[in-house]
Amino acid sequence: MTQMTPPGWHPDPGHSGKGPAQERWWDGAQWTGHVRASPGAARRRGIRIGVGVTVGVVVLAAIGGGVYLLGEERGGGRPDTAASSPSAAPELPGAPDDGDEDGGRGGGGNDGGNGEGQGPEQQLPPTEPGFATDLAAGISMPVPKGWKGTSGAVGAGLTTGEHACPGDTAETCVRGGVFSAPAAAMKLSAGTPEEAAKKDITVNATESYGGKSYGRITSHEELKSEDVTVAGGKGYVVRWKVVTEKGDDGYVESLVFPSPVTKNMLVVVRSGFDINKDAPKLSVLDEITVGIKAASVGGGGTGGEV
Repeated sequence: MTQMTPPGWHPDPGHSGKGPAQERWWDGAQWTGHVRASPGAARRRGIRIGVGVTVGVVVLAAIGGGVYLLGEERGGGRPDTAASSPSAAPELPGAPDDGDEDGGRGGGGNDGGNGEGQGPEQQLPPTEPGFATDLAAGISMPVPKGWKGTSGAVGAGLTTGEHACPGDTAETCVRGGVFSAPAAAMKLSAGTPEEAAKKDITVNATESYGGKSYGRITSHEELKSEDVTVAGGKGYVVRWKVVTEKGDDGYVESLVFPSPVTKNMLVVVRSGFDINKDAPKLSVLDEITVGIKAASVGGGGTGGEV
């Protein structure tokens, strides 16, 4: 599946491999000139997660039918982005000042010009137990029993059932995935939750089941398109059943609602469930939706398996 990368500090795709590792600021549309030394504590092994997923390296970065852990080498020098309508990326904590090409906005101005300003992932307190928190969206999603929850400065994810992708067994897919991000971070421009959900569902389906991991989508059936209340706000949800060329068919859902903590911000929650005896039931997706709430902590971290 095609990935999307919200703004943030990520491994520098142009780094030659000589000298200390460094990170570069991705503004949501392109790599900027802002770089800094890579904080060793921020690096960890992880997987690219969608309904199709690949093993990669380091920080929580993308949402597109899934959360994606950006690898250090992307070939083209920039993450993939989805072809949805453009809009301004949100102002994020830890974003570098335009006049500073070497680092980010550090707390208290203690950068000292050393390129080690605080990025979003360095400002995150522990997440709430049992929930995956999306700091930028201001929401927490409940982690179902047996699932893995991942919190982040921009985006949060829930996954279960890792297995070899049917169309590319070198990659790892998941039986179920639920992922959030602010609409602006996903380059999704819309005036209402209904407009955004109806616009996003095609992108969601294509990224979740239309890539090499599952082959093309041969047909789809709309199962749901209706108003829904999420975290106290009036949102909208669209759910499709898709038929794939390779492997299991699936359910995809695009849920959009206003952020419970940030005025005039829309939040997008994309979901994808395989249609398979080992996949979670759709009732689990409904339970997750009901359990979404305003974040009770100031940020994220990494939610563990519940």
